[in-house]
Amino acid sequence: MNTIQGPALFLAQFAGDDAPFNSWDAITRWSADCGYKGVQVPSWDARLFDLDKAATSKDYCDEFKGVAEANGVQVTELSTHLQGQLVAVHPAYDAAFDGFADPSVHGDPKARQAWAVDQVKKALSASKNMGIENHVSFSGALAWPYVYPWPQRPAGLVETAFDELANRWKPILDHAEDCGVNVCYEIHPGEDLHDGVTFEMFLERVNNHARCNMLYDPSHFVLQCLDYLDHIDIYNDRIKMFHVKDAEFNPTGRQGVYGGYQSWVDRAGRFRSLGDGQVDFGAIFSKLSANDFTGWAVVEWECCLKHPEDGAREGAAFVSDHIIRVTERAFDDFADGGTDEVANRKMLGLD
Repeated sequence: MNTIQGPALFLAQFAGDDAPFNSWDAITRWSADCGYKGVQVPSWDARLFDLDKAATSKDYCDEFKGVAEANGVQVTELSTHLQGQLVAVHPAYDAAFDGFADPSVHGDPKARQAWAVDQVKKALSASKNMGIENHVSFSGALAWPYVYPWPQRPAGLVETAFDELANRWKPILDHAEDCGVNVCYEIHPGEDLHDGVTFEMFLERVNNHARCNMLYDPSHFVLQCLDYLDHIDIYNDRIKMFHVKDAEFNPTGRQGVYGGYQSWVDRAGRFRSLGDGQVDFGAIFSKLSANDFTGWAVVEWECCLKHPEDGAREGAAFVSDHIIRVTERAFDDFADGGTDEVANRKMLGLD
């Protein structure tokens, strides 16, 4: 068994134009002051990180990590959620997702996709330069508009979508192999990889690629009414990263899983700060520890009610309280009778 590392904080929801959230030095100092030991970095945010430099310069990466370590935190992983989303975009979402990309490729889906692939590959190279083994991204989606089959889906539509998704990601996964880095897809509604079944469909098409793995976030499973504890047992060999995020699902006679187009605060399913939702984190930390999860417990703060800075500080303490320092011996070792094979055979009546 392994003791999970943490707590760490995903900085995407905190980076901003005001201090202390507008520079790498300041935000890492703030994170350490909140009680965190690590930070997960949004690779697209130029206020914190220069992806182009990191992909080509180990010196830059060493300096970047050095600033964090001097302030009391480690760099746990890099994220390409936004860029990974753009590896596969259905035309219905072209206008909405253009804002995730560099302005030079706006209005040009093919150029935007090529830019996104290059971005993810650069982040994998940067991870190698930093000595980081895991990287998180979104899969993107071609089939998502057809998730609820009305009208009836034409035969082969989903299969074609997943064939194409795999074709687009296979060269990226091969680059990840060259870098010695796992691509951990956050299993997430809005992505074609949004539950275990869709992950398996994709995994089969990339020939069970060793670098095709998962980020586990139970909050997205609560909102799908998916068994998030059984999910750990099924996919523990592929779960390499962990977002600690809470959620609640309170259906009514008026609203259920789909949310009725309401704002987050008015949805039946909504994200909450740690400890304010329905996720059984005691069971999750126990299962991950028993299944030899070696990664970081990374707080991803998303809450429709609580102030983010309060959620961040409470989250660090929450994770610290849930990390299990695993035992190195059995609790009943005191009663060890000191038996051997001869004694065992005698106890079984075999001699």
